[in-house]
Amino acid sequence: MIPPVFKSWRRRRLLARTAIPDDAWRERLAAQPMLAGLNGNERAALRQWVTLFLHEKAIHGAQGLTVTPTMALHIAQQACLPILRLGIDWYDQWSTLIIYPDDFLPRREIMDDHGILHLDDSPYSGEAWERGPVLLSWAAIAAGEPLIIHECVHTLDLRNGVANGMPPLHPEMSIQDWTQALGSAYDNLNTQLQREEPTALDPYGASDPGEFFAVMNEYFFVEPWTLARHYPDVYRQFCQFYRQDPLARLPPVTHDPDGQAQVPNPSTPTDTGGRDQGRVIVPRTMRHPSPT
Repeated sequence: MIPPVFKSWRRRRLLARTAIPDDAWRERLAAQPMLAGLNGNERAALRQWVTLFLHEKAIHGAQGLTVTPTMALHIAQQACLPILRLGIDWYDQWSTLIIYPDDFLPRREIMDDHGILHLDDSPYSGEAWERGPVLLSWAAIAAGEPLIIHECVHTLDLRNGVANGMPPLHPEMSIQDWTQALGSAYDNLNTQLQREEPTALDPYGASDPGEFFAVMNEYFFVEPWTLARHYPDVYRQFCQFYRQDPLARLPPVTHDPDGQAQVPNPSTPTDTGGRDQGRVIVPRTMRHPSPT
């Protein structure tokens, strides 16, 4: 393990000597709507974490994919949004990302409830492991799916050893309040599905508490108005945990002639068709230029 004092010195030295080109930084920042509301201090902090992320994480292409500097910057910007006020050390338990051109097949054995082994050959668009790597589909990223956030927050959840929707909370936070907020929302989503009612949020979140946590994080960072409207207690808990308030970054809400609030820049719900059986597939998309 690298002594903290040496790590801090090495990072200061790296930040002093390494700079992301201004044009590349501004271009990628402008192309990602979820980053549009960051103020000057937040953008400076994000740039610092992105610089360290690109230096400390290995980003490899798989199946012949070449990860260009623009692609790597795009990935790093989204990956560092959740840890904007937490710090890069929240990602210190893993060091590698593997980027596939499209969905991938892990082809591993899984045991069913009866103790019978089966070959899992379902397509995945993303997967995260406690010690890494983080696996991502570039096709899903380029399509605008918040896949990077989904898998990176899985690694935050895994800091407690299991993806169960309970990352290490800050000392001032209440475990009871957290479990009550997320547990009630998770139960509500499952109840809606059992009753075959339409759900305002992605039903994939009902898969298990770990997936619920990751899916709700997508809304927190990409469509905060949706999470705040339907599960306000979850939104408040996330604000405390991430020390961010994405709703506060949005421009003022306008109203149509009937007096209905118009949410700025809402994402358009889409149907992804064949749902991936792995950790992630999300039906919402943020439309932006595809990085190459």
